[in-house]
Amino acid sequence: MQIPFTHLQGAHCETATIASLLRHQGLNVTEPQVFGIGSGLFFAYFPFIKVTDQKFPLVSFRGPPGSIIRKNAKRLGVRFHDVTYKDPQRAMDDLDRALDQGIPVAVQTGVFWLPYLPGAFRFHFNAHNVIVFGRDGDEYHMSDPVLAEPVRCLRKDLLRARFSRGEMAPKGRMYYPTLVPKDVDLRVPVMKGIKETAFNMLKIPFPLLGVKGMRRLALTVERWPNKLTPEMAAMNAGHLVLLLEEIGTGGAGFRFMYGAFLADAARILGIEGLADAARRMTEVGDRWRDFALLASRTCKGRDHAEDPYPRLAAILRECADREEAIFKDVRAQVR
Repeated sequence: MQIPFTHLQGAHCETATIASLLRHQGLNVTEPQVFGIGSGLFFAYFPFIKVTDQKFPLVSFRGPPGSIIRKNAKRLGVRFHDVTYKDPQRAMDDLDRALDQGIPVAVQTGVFWLPYLPGAFRFHFNAHNVIVFGRDGDEYHMSDPVLAEPVRCLRKDLLRARFSRGEMAPKGRMYYPTLVPKDVDLRVPVMKGIKETAFNMLKIPFPLLGVKGMRRLALTVERWPNKLTPEMAAMNAGHLVLLLEEIGTGGAGFRFMYGAFLADAARILGIEGLADAARRMTEVGDRWRDFALLASRTCKGRDHAEDPYPRLAAILRECADREEAIFKDVRAQVR
């Protein structure tokens, strides 16, 4: 059984997976539109939540996993069958049953247990989304958004990936659309997505979220040399690089994708000022890349300046200032 399915290589697994499933059902939306309508852009810095074995603080550049699919479903009028499992056998049987009915199915997996990925890509991250669109005996045909071409995966490996343990364990989760409107007026969903993102970045009254969170992280980075050993400070810088450039799409990539969404929004809503905001957001993405480059050189000991941490903090504050100005302008234009 192999379902005719068009593979889409994307910038981010969750948004590309949703866009692929909706396009397969006849709703022509792009990955940046899915990201923007789902209010995917965000920033959160939680120093009291520790992640990885080294207990680094949690920094997130997007909303919680699953939030993008829920908001797209609500705003586009799409219904999803979304389920998790305790019984691995039942999870695989339900997957096979959906494939037999001609339904491509998205599954949440642990990246480490997907053998088709290059070794450098395989680390313990349990929120990677892929689409299964066919089966040949014990081998599944899969569309993984991070790769250029479809791949195959053995049943035993897919089972292990679907029931990977640890933080954000997938628990066999699978989902697919059961009701997709063929003709959707995107103006209202786009408007709602923009308004919520602007509110999240500017107005949440909590100092660790949005642009306020960026400034708090900048203050923390500035203090690392005085509070941590040189080795731990460098490792913390490396942790930020991992979050920015390796896990998902990170800070810079999300800014580029949101810039593409704002360019689409300018056309859909007929608001020319959003095109200028799109350009400025792309420029901020370039500054996030500058931050990642300096942080990577710092963690590898290749930056020979006396103290790189004030420069890292300065870039973070610049990004916060520029994003605050962008979202204030955007918020005023869509009111």
